[in-house]
Amino acid sequence: MGKICDAATAAAVIADGQAVASTGVLAWSTPDVVLRAIGERFDATGTPQGLTFYFPVATGDAMGIPGMEHIARKGLLRRIVSGTYINPRHPETGARPAMTELVQNDLVEAYTWPIGATMHWLREVARRGPGYLTKVGLGTFADPRHGGGKFTSLATDDLVQVVELAGEEYLFYPTWPLDVGIIRASSADEYGNLSFEDQPLTTCALAMALAVRASGGKVIAQVGRIVPRGSRVAHEVRVPGALVDHVVVAPGEPAGTDVHHDPGYLRVMPDMLDRLPRLPAGPKKVIARRVAAEVRPGEMSIFGFGASSDAVLVMAEDGLLDGDWLGGHEFTTEHGPFGGAVMPGWQFSPNYAPEGLLDGLSHFDFIDGGGCKFAALAFGQFDAAGNVNVTRFGSSNPGAGGFTDIAVNAERLVFAGTFTTGGLEVECTDGALTILREGRVNKFVSEVDAVTYRVRDGVCRGQTARLVTERAVFDATREGPTLVEVAPGIDVQRDVLDLIDFPVRVDGPALMNPACFRP
Repeated sequence: MGKICDAATAAAVIADGQAVASTGVLAWSTPDVVLRAIGERFDATGTPQGLTFYFPVATGDAMGIPGMEHIARKGLLRRIVSGTYINPRHPETGARPAMTELVQNDLVEAYTWPIGATMHWLREVARRGPGYLTKVGLGTFADPRHGGGKFTSLATDDLVQVVELAGEEYLFYPTWPLDVGIIRASSADEYGNLSFEDQPLTTCALAMALAVRASGGKVIAQVGRIVPRGSRVAHEVRVPGALVDHVVVAPGEPAGTDVHHDPGYLRVMPDMLDRLPRLPAGPKKVIARRVAAEVRPGEMSIFGFGASSDAVLVMAEDGLLDGDWLGGHEFTTEHGPFGGAVMPGWQFSPNYAPEGLLDGLSHFDFIDGGGCKFAALAFGQFDAAGNVNVTRFGSSNPGAGGFTDIAVNAERLVFAGTFTTGGLEVECTDGALTILREGRVNKFVSEVDAVTYRVRDGVCRGQTARLVTERAVFDATREGPTLVEVAPGIDVQRDVLDLIDFPVRVDGPALMNPACFRP
């Protein structure tokens, strides 16, 4: 029997109550056509029901590439485990993602794990190991003593445990079998051999296929085209056909949000700097410029999703990357690219004009092994105890992504974000900052809603950590945050200290570089 079939036939492989896993990083590498077929089958027939879905990373953008939105149906899902969730409202309709609605309304068992765990857990399933063991995440949202990654009250099972080994504590993620895996590649032959020549990421496709195979399950691959068997050299085939059961051909699918085919995401481009977009004026650009001042050439620098990822674009705009090979700067994200420029927003994850690429599991080996000395990450909340939160706050439940693994293993940390959120408006004129409208939500709170990383613990281990906002810069110390810089034009008491829910030390402070506030 041939492996090539349509999406509906592939979706019919899934039975009620099974555990299904899918690749995808935002809209990159998302098998959207197959996920859509699963949702359509459920809408038409009421089956499959009661599925457990495992997404190592949020899949789709809830817009042109819906991804996990296709299966966000009450009844179809019993449980979801994901490294991240899609949260922003649709820019045109204002609608929240359906998956967010399921979580916020407590209609599904929802869990979130650090992406380092979601990736490495697949390796343990593939080797039929008992589970994934790590120190990363102790004392954070992933620790069962602090929630165990549970996002809803229906999520009552403890999927993470604390164990002791040789007198030391670890987090333990027990394995369970995966019945179906859905992955995406560029090309397949009739036997199912997969290559990824026009995919900017390979993410965890091979690991997922191995895990599903070890579980006795079925692997579905969505590809853009069929090529003759034997037409590629062996090292181009990243997933052998022996691991693939069904191939769904879906030509013309976009590579990512607003990206159909751009060779700049696949290889070095001589005119890379001219191709990069420019950030509009505003608080994000101020923050990006101040973060850029912390980046050093010759030091592997990793950037997280959000405000921190804008820094590389302003470095390019301001002439800081001129010269051969970006002036000696080395940039990566948590998803495997080496070299090139980190991209902002929905284009985040692969780099533009990369020199090399690791799969998701190998890259977290690199991160956990201390390969990224400098890390710039976003923050949603920061509290008096020196805890930072990006996992869950207010009505948002984005999950931590790779934040915890990155933060634990870096030597220098910068956390970047606006000082307040929810309607903040500022103006930059004559090298100074004016607050036109203050944000409704304070981000410096007495206690964070969830602990993503304990910054004070890191400082006690020898890390340095700095918080960068559009109006103030803080150094994290054992005693708590210390205000060290303020923007020209800012009243320290009214615009900074009065908006923090706990006392902070004040050192100086010095003025932020007026160049940060250029139009």
